Formats: sequence, C-alpha cells, structure tokens
Amino acid sequence: MRKYQLYLIEDEFAAHYFGRERLFFQLFQEHQHANGEFQFITKKQIDYITKKVEVLKIHNLIQKQLGRIKGFKADHGAYYIELSGKLSTAKLEVFQDLITVEAQGSYEAETAYFEVLRKCESSFLAIDLEHQRFGWLKPIKERKLI
Repeated sequence: MRKYQLYLIEDEFAAHYFGRERLFFQLFQEHQHANGEFQFITKKQIDYITKKVEVLKIHNLIQKQLGRIKGFKADHGAYYIELSGKLSTAKLEVFQDLITVEAQGSYEAETAYFEVLRKCESSFLAIDLEHQRFGWLKPIKERKLI
C-alpha cells in the first residue's frame, strides 16, 4: 500500500527549493523519527514552511470534479475511488495541515485525486515516507533568463 502525505508549501519556499525537494523530504522524515525537543523543533520548521489547507475549498472541488465518476463515494469526510474493477483504489482525507492519500493497485485512482488537487494549488508536495518517494503535484516551471 502507498501512503502519501500532501503538504501545501509556502510559495516562496517552493520556488526557492525547486529541484531540491529532497531537503523537504528529509525534514519530514526527521520529524517522523524525532523525539522530545528535536520533534518540537522540526514541527516548528514544518509549520513555518507550510500553509494551511483550505479544507472547504478542497471538499467542494473534489465533490465537483469527481462526484460523477463511477466508483467514487464520500463517507464521513473521507473520499474513496475504486476504478478498473477494484484494480485501483484510493482513499483521501483532508485535514488543515495536510491531506492524506492511501492507495493500492495501479496508480489510476490516486492520480485522479492528484489531478484535481494540482488544479487547486500550485505548491502541493506529496511525500511517501515509507517508500522514500516525493514530488510536486504540479512541478514548478523554471524561469529562463536570457
């Protein structure tokens, strides 16, 4: 099973650390394994670089964009998608500080969520700590200066 945590990164940090996403990943990984004062410090750093998720906006967008898809359902604030005859399933939950996605099978169901979210905000960073995977939902385009 794949488990993603999606954080909304402040725009200035997202732009500054483009191409160095591993530094964000390391911070979140250190926070997960930290104890005591170190955990407090990493939490403060995470709070500083992240924005609060507009929960109502996300709920409305997901309902509007995915509500008509066969295999989509909402239950107690969580959203479920089963596609291709249960070969691809994903669950999404929205919180103020992050969004979680749990997925199994092919990538089709989780990609449906990611496509909706990337239209909403440009600086969502997806992190899968267990499998050490991370990346932007909507990659930031580099400005080319001539």
